[in-house]
Amino acid sequence: MEERYSRQVLFSPIGESGQEKLQHAHAFVLGCGALGSAIAETLVRAGIGRLTIADRDYVEPSNLQRQQLFTEEDAVRGVPKVVAAKARLLAIRSDASIETILDHVDGDVLERAARDADILLDATDNFEARLLLNDFAWKHGIPWVYGACVGSTSTVFPFIPGRTPCFRCLLPALPSVNETCDTAGVIAPAVQITAANQSAEALKWLTGNEQAMRTKLLHADIWYNTQVEAGISRLKKETCATCGGEPSYPSLHAETGTQYAVLCGRDTVQIIPDAERRLTGEDVRRVAERLGTMGKHNAYFTEFTADGYRCVGFSNGRLLVHGLKDMQKGRKIYHQLFG
Repeated sequence: MEERYSRQVLFSPIGESGQEKLQHAHAFVLGCGALGSAIAETLVRAGIGRLTIADRDYVEPSNLQRQQLFTEEDAVRGVPKVVAAKARLLAIRSDASIETILDHVDGDVLERAARDADILLDATDNFEARLLLNDFAWKHGIPWVYGACVGSTSTVFPFIPGRTPCFRCLLPALPSVNETCDTAGVIAPAVQITAANQSAEALKWLTGNEQAMRTKLLHADIWYNTQVEAGISRLKKETCATCGGEPSYPSLHAETGTQYAVLCGRDTVQIIPDAERRLTGEDVRRVAERLGTMGKHNAYFTEFTADGYRCVGFSNGRLLVHGLKDMQKGRKIYHQLFG
């Protein structure tokens, strides 16, 4: 295995010194779906020293068209994405140091898992998560690489504290309607080109080639053969709550009490219990058994049906109610189940 990274070392911008830097680096990937699985595999194969992957979801059949680390068996068993990804990545490189987080990620989770990261990679599917990553990045001076793909399009940009505007500067207000993979579809080449560009930016930073990083936002359409680069330096706002003169990092302030949210493009309501409540996976299992509708059950989650909806309860008490967009209905089901 001495020649494992020989072709990468032969690439002069990286060389032996860059490879050594990479092997001592820590990358944090938020999301382990299409982009996250591709980025994770690229970095592990490249020789990243330490990789942390965070995702709250599990493998489903619709993932297999574009999410390269997963198999049919993973989908049948409903294996959590981070668990399936780690197993596959260790099969690719047995000495890889991989940490996983199976949970909804908030500011507290980022503080525990990513504070010592050298770079953060966006593999999420919603603006709220990106604003969270953006605030955390600026608070700790860590670069993060934005990536988004839908249909046949791809958008990538590396946000670097102190050098570029931040993501919040680009979004004075969140759009009320966004295209998602669930509404507009997505083809695997759009995923691959996005992940490849994100991974390239990460390798540049981690091997000491910061001067080669993109300075313009890249938007491409792999189907219609178009590509546009846009400068965004003038969008920086001195009053920005993240990168302005008096930053407050609003997305890092954790909400109190039980949290309810409709997941982007998923027709799913997510409920995160108040920390004081301390619901466990065992509590979820008992409820499912009482209802007599328990489906898949393992160390990570229990699947069951409640009020006609497919529910998945995780070991920390987090609950997903599928087939539902009505947050109030989700709240009602949750209280019916757990009081």
